[in-house]
Amino acid sequence: MLLTELDHVAIAVNDLDAAVAYYSRAFGATVSHREVVEHDGVEEALIKVADSYIQLTAATREDSPIARFIERRGEGLHHVGYRVEDCASALASMVAAGATPIDAAPRAGSRGTTVAFVHPKGSFGTLIELVQVQ
Repeated sequence: MLLTELDHVAIAVNDLDAAVAYYSRAFGATVSHREVVEHDGVEEALIKVADSYIQLTAATREDSPIARFIERRGEGLHHVGYRVEDCASALASMVAAGATPIDAAPRAGSRGTTVAFVHPKGSFGTLIELVQVQ
């Protein structure tokens, strides 16, 4: 089994501060990590739930994948991040099984992780992020 655990569920939002405030009011949640990921054009706030996260993510520029997603579909579930021991091996295994990679090779992600995205067309409609925690 290549998947070691659920890393995060990502939710695309227009207003990150409003989403954080809602999760605080509704669940008593606090942000455990917040980061701007410049190369992806997003800002994220991570809310820890057991050993996984809810990743609230908002666009920081109009051409980011989150901005395009919200424009087409509105706010909501964006992707699921799965933890793996070796991101490159997991990506190769998925491609061998018929998945379509978005990232040709693993790259730097938030929190010092290594990540690779797999297109929803080859994964039953779900955008998948492979996450290798250092």
